[in-house]
Amino acid sequence: MSDSSPDRADALVLDVWCELQCPDCRTALDDVRALRARYGDRLEVRLRHFPLEKHKHAFAAAQAAEEALEQGKGWPYVEAVLERVAELDTRGEPFLVEVAGELGLDAEEFDTALIDGRHILVVDADQAEGKAIGVTGTPTYVIGGERLDGGKSQEGLRERIEEIVDRLAADREDRDA
Repeated sequence: MSDSSPDRADALVLDVWCELQCPDCRTALDDVRALRARYGDRLEVRLRHFPLEKHKHAFAAAQAAEEALEQGKGWPYVEAVLERVAELDTRGEPFLVEVAGELGLDAEEFDTALIDGRHILVVDADQAEGKAIGVTGTPTYVIGGERLDGGKSQEGLRERIEEIVDRLAADREDRDA
């Protein structure tokens, strides 16, 4: 899931391998917000789906996030669900539809999308790519070819990502000069 637009074509890309039922991803949300605020359009943050088998509603949540993106509120939806991970854990798919309604999205279309599975291929492709590059848990960050595992500890990861972004941006400026 990406909030990219044509005018962000030259932005650096941070892939965040995430799952919406993961408490560690909830913790990482503050770092992602801080990175988006600091770098703005210079950094494209892409949510990549990596639903874990141990969370029974994670696959549906990933599909719901794609439907939210299609309806124009991908990141607000992701943030709203992550803020209430415990509710997703206990209430499942009805909760996903409820959050859509709270955000002014077409909740009926959400329900239909979860039933017909229209976003399954996107979620499957993200998960397969994650496995291919060695993602084993969430959150995992990939930027400039470097993989950082946030599932073990969030400690120092935002600073490490900032170092990488700053270095890559400086390299780009040197190359373009």
